[in-house]
Amino acid sequence: MKTAIITGASSGLGEAFVRQIGSLFPEIEEYWLIARRAEKLGALTVDGVKLRVLPLDLTSEDYLPALQEHLARSAPAVSLLINCAGCGYLGNFHESELSEQFRMLDLNIRALSAVTHAVLPFMPDGGKIINISSIASFVPNVRMTVYSATKAYVSFFSRGLHEELKPRRISVTAVCPGPMATEFIQKGRIKGHSRTFDVLPYCDPEKVVKGALRAAKKGRAVYTPHPFYKFYRVISKLIPQAILLHAAKT
Repeated sequence: MKTAIITGASSGLGEAFVRQIGSLFPEIEEYWLIARRAEKLGALTVDGVKLRVLPLDLTSEDYLPALQEHLARSAPAVSLLINCAGCGYLGNFHESELSEQFRMLDLNIRALSAVTHAVLPFMPDGGKIINISSIASFVPNVRMTVYSATKAYVSFFSRGLHEELKPRRISVTAVCPGPMATEFIQKGRIKGHSRTFDVLPYCDPEKVVKGALRAAKKGRAVYTPHPFYKFYRVISKLIPQAILLHAAKT
């Protein structure tokens, strides 16, 4: 049975992916939904698709053995993996709670890498991986220092893995959106506390998901929505980071 696995599926981009996968990947018959909140996962429905709810906390110690057990027992043909789970917190590193910094490292880097490693043996040739990165991966973001560093990892990891997996025709797409009106803004204490976020153009989550799925379908390595952020991605390669650091300050 062709399967899609989506982390962070209970809200935001993850939930939007669950709703839209069928429009470009109608051949996928089953979705595995991974997130902490079982009640929100259980409320999701998709016509004509079997949903398997896996209420796993990707920052805990026991999620990986549980996922590996599910994979070994079911042996799914994972046509699509979407690593959407992530978090970010606004604030100076030295004034922050270390637990929050570790949570970003655990969720944005360790879990994304571990889930990908666990799933790849069950992905047939021609499969697709979508990793949610950020425009924060282009230039270090002051006051979101650890977050931008984790997203730089996601982008670099995705590009490297994209090349590694070419012999299997498996593509890896790093999706790099700007701010979106999702739970991320509220949970990260960003709303109303950052002049930069207040003036930047926001991306539409539904359009981001639609564009990301199209990019993955085409086998693209990077997808950046919105003309403003496409331009930012280009200039981040042309202008020294020491200069752009001031413009990227959150």
